[in-house]
Amino acid sequence: MTDVNSLSKTGRSIALERRWIGRLMATTMLVMAGVSAASAQTAQSGLANATTEAPSARLSFAIPRQSLDAALAAYSQATHLQVLVPGELTRGVLSPGVTGSMSAQDGLRHLLAGTGLMPTVVNAQTISVEKIPTDDPSAINLPPVQVTGHEGVGNGGYGRVSGFVAHSSSTATKTNTPLIETPQSVVVITRDQMNSQGNVQDIRGILRYAPGTYISDDNDERIETLLVRGFQPDQYLDGLKLLSGTFSSLKVDPYMLQEADLLEGPSSVLYGEGSPGGLLNMVSKRPTDEPLHDVQIQAGTGNRFEGAFDLSGPLNDSGTLLYRLTGLARTEQPDVNHMTEQRIDISPALTWRPDADTSLTILTNYLHDPKGGFYDLLPYEGTLIPTPTGTISQSLYPGQPDFYNLDREQFSVGYDFEHRFNSIWKVSQNARYIYQNLAYSEVQPISLQANGQTLNTVPYVDNEHDGAFTVDNEAQARFSTGPLAHTLLLGVDYQRQMLDTMSRYSSASQYVIPLDINDPDYNQTVLVPPVSTDNYQQLNQIGAYAQDQIKFGRWSFLMAGREDWASTQTQNYLTGVTTNQFARAFTGHLGLTYLFDNGFAPYVSYSTSFQPTSGTDYSGAAFKPTTGKQEEVGVKYHPPGINALITVAAFNLLEDNVLTTDPDHANYNVQTGQVRSRGLEISGVTSLTSGLSLRASYTHLDSDITSANNGTQGNQLADTPNNMASIWSDYTIQSHRFAGFGFGGGVKYMGTSYAANTNTYKIPDYFIVDTVLHYDLSGLGSDLKGAKLALNAYNLFNNQYVSYCSAVGCRWGVGRSVLVTLDYQW
Repeated sequence: MTDVNSLSKTGRSIALERRWIGRLMATTMLVMAGVSAASAQTAQSGLANATTEAPSARLSFAIPRQSLDAALAAYSQATHLQVLVPGELTRGVLSPGVTGSMSAQDGLRHLLAGTGLMPTVVNAQTISVEKIPTDDPSAINLPPVQVTGHEGVGNGGYGRVSGFVAHSSSTATKTNTPLIETPQSVVVITRDQMNSQGNVQDIRGILRYAPGTYISDDNDERIETLLVRGFQPDQYLDGLKLLSGTFSSLKVDPYMLQEADLLEGPSSVLYGEGSPGGLLNMVSKRPTDEPLHDVQIQAGTGNRFEGAFDLSGPLNDSGTLLYRLTGLARTEQPDVNHMTEQRIDISPALTWRPDADTSLTILTNYLHDPKGGFYDLLPYEGTLIPTPTGTISQSLYPGQPDFYNLDREQFSVGYDFEHRFNSIWKVSQNARYIYQNLAYSEVQPISLQANGQTLNTVPYVDNEHDGAFTVDNEAQARFSTGPLAHTLLLGVDYQRQMLDTMSRYSSASQYVIPLDINDPDYNQTVLVPPVSTDNYQQLNQIGAYAQDQIKFGRWSFLMAGREDWASTQTQNYLTGVTTNQFARAFTGHLGLTYLFDNGFAPYVSYSTSFQPTSGTDYSGAAFKPTTGKQEEVGVKYHPPGINALITVAAFNLLEDNVLTTDPDHANYNVQTGQVRSRGLEISGVTSLTSGLSLRASYTHLDSDITSANNGTQGNQLADTPNNMASIWSDYTIQSHRFAGFGFGGGVKYMGTSYAANTNTYKIPDYFIVDTVLHYDLSGLGSDLKGAKLALNAYNLFNNQYVSYCSAVGCRWGVGRSVLVTLDYQW
C-alpha cells in the first residue's frame, strides 16, 4: 500500500515557515509559563485582597436606553446584586442605560443619571433605590459593595456576558451598539449558553439552537456545513475573516471562545466580500481583571476523554498587564467504525493597558488535529432511498482504514489595539496572520451497485498549505450636531490569502475498489491516482468604509457605504496557465429604528453584498461578482423588568449574477441566474434571576431558484427546510434543600428539504432531543466550593436521520452520545 505521507508537495512545502512557527510557538509557551508563575505569585500577594477592593473591579455593561425597570433587571443580572425599588418610583421613568467596562457603583450611577433617584446599600448583596432628598440633590454616591468573580476586560467591545442574554454586539456595527437599536437580525450565543449545552466542540454545536440556521449535524471534521437563510455564511474570528481552502477550513474550538455572534443577511458594508446569508463572528477569550482559574475533565460515549484549563488574571499589582492561557486535549471515536478524532489546542493571550485610554491585546493559537475523524458521503441508495437489503449502517466505514488520514495543523497570531484620544475620537487596529497545513487521504464511495450491497469506492488525496494576513483599521467619533447625536465610524481593511493545493482523484475503473457493505474487506490494495489538481491561488482585497449612526430623540438611523477592490491570481501548475481576475463593488446598508418607552423597537433595513466569481464565459470575459440585497422589517422587544430580548423579523433576500447553463454554448455558463430567499423568524432569549435561562426560535423559509437555464427554475434550494424550530432551556434551583441542582434540555426540529437543487430526492424531517443535569457540589460541603458536575445527553432517543446531502451523496446524523463533565473553579 502506498505511503500517503509521501504524496505531499515537497518541492513547494513551506518548511522554513513551519520551522519559524515552531520556534515562535516554543518561545510563546515559555513566556506564558513564566506568566502563569508570575500570576500565581501576584494572586497571593497584592491581589489577595481583591474582594475587599472589589468596588474598583471592572464589569462589562451593555444595557441599552430603556425603561428603568428593565435596566435595573439587567443590572441585577450582570452584577448578581439584588436591587430593591418601589414600583411607583420607576413607573414611566426612562434610564439612559450604560455601556462599557466599569465598577458596579459607576454602572449604577449611569443607570440612575437624570432619574431623580439614588442607591443605598442594604447589605453586601442588596441595594435599594430611593428618591434623592430635596435638600441634597447631589447625593448620588454608591458606597462600596462586594463584587467578585466577573470578567471585565471589554477590549474592542467584547465583554463577558452573564447568562444567555447579550444586550449589545460589536459585530453588526463595529461600535458595540445595543441590539435593540441595531436594525438587523443579530443572534449572540454566550459562553454561559455554550456551557449549558455541554457538548459544543465545533461551530455546528454553537449554532445548534440558533434561529434560521441549518447545520450538517454529522461527523465531517473537514468542513462544517451550515446555511443561514439558505446561504453559507462567512466565518470570522475577532472581526477578521478566517482562511478557507478546499478542505482546509480553519478550525476554532468553542472552548476558546467567550461568545459567537451570528449576523443575518448581507453584511459586506463593514466586512467586504461575503455571502448574502451573513456572517458568524466568533470572539476569543480575553484576559480578565479578576483572577480566573478553571479546569475541567470530560468523559463520555465513543471513548471520549477531554482535559481542559482556563487561567487568567493580572500580572502586576497595578493591573496594567493581564494574561490568559486556555488549552485542551481531546480524543474520541465517532459513530463510524475504525475512526478516531484527536485534538490539541492552546491559546495564550496577553493584554497591556498602560493607561485608561490605551489597550493592546495579543492573541495567539496553536491547534493540531493528528486524527481528523470521518467525512465520507454515502450514496442516496441506502440512505434516502431504501434498497432490497435495507439501509447502510450508520457505523459503516465505507473505505480502507489503513489509507485514511486527516492531519491538520494551524497557527495564528494577532492583536487588538485601541487608543482613545479624547471624549470624541478613538482609533483601533486589529490584525492577524494565519498558517495552516492539511494532509488528507481517503477511499470514498461514489455509487452503489444494482445488487444493493456493493459500494464502488475510489481513492482521493489532498494536500494544502495555506496562509493569510488580515488587518482592519478604524477611527470612531461620538459627537453631536444640534439635536442629532452621531457615532461615526471610518475604516480601511486589507486581506491577503495564499492557497496552495494539490489533489489526486480519478474514477477510472482501475482505481475503483468494490466494498461489500455487509461484509467489508478492509485489506484491499489502493492504487493512488495521478495528480488531478495543482494550483496556487492568491487573493488580495482592500476596502474603505464609512458608517454614521444618528440618534434624534427616540429615532435611531444608520447609513453606511463601502468600496472594495479585489483581485485573484490563479496559477495552474498542470497546464502552466495563470488566470487573473479583478472585481470592484460598492455595498451599503440603511436602517431605521424607533424606541418606544414600553420596550418595543420596530425597525426597517436594506443591505447589500458582493462575492467574486471565478471563471469566464464563452467570449472569455471574466464573470462579475454575485450580488446580494435584502429588505428586512421587524420588531425587537425588551420586556420591562425582565432580562429578555424577543425579535420578530420578515425578510426578502435576492442573489443575482448566479451562474447557470449557457443555452447557446455547451459546457459554458452565463450569469443570468437568480436565487430568492424570503421568510419569517421569531426568536427569544431570557435569563431570569429565578435561575431560568431559555432560548427559543421558529423560522419559516421560502427559498426558490427564480431564474436558471438548467431545468431547476422554480425549485427549492437544497438543504433548506421550509420550517425550522428549536428551544433550549436550563433551570437551576436557587434555594432550599436542592439549591444548586439544575436541569434542562432542548428540542430541535428540521423540516423536509431537498438533497439537491434538482429537487429529485427529499430529505425527511426529524426531531432531536437533548438533555442536561448539573449540580453545584458545594452543596455537599464547603470543601467542594467551586466544583460542578454535569451530565449531558445528545440525541437522547437515538433518532436515525439524514443530516446533510449534496449533489452526489448524503451523511447520517450523529447518534446518541452521553457526556459527563467535572468542572472546578477557584
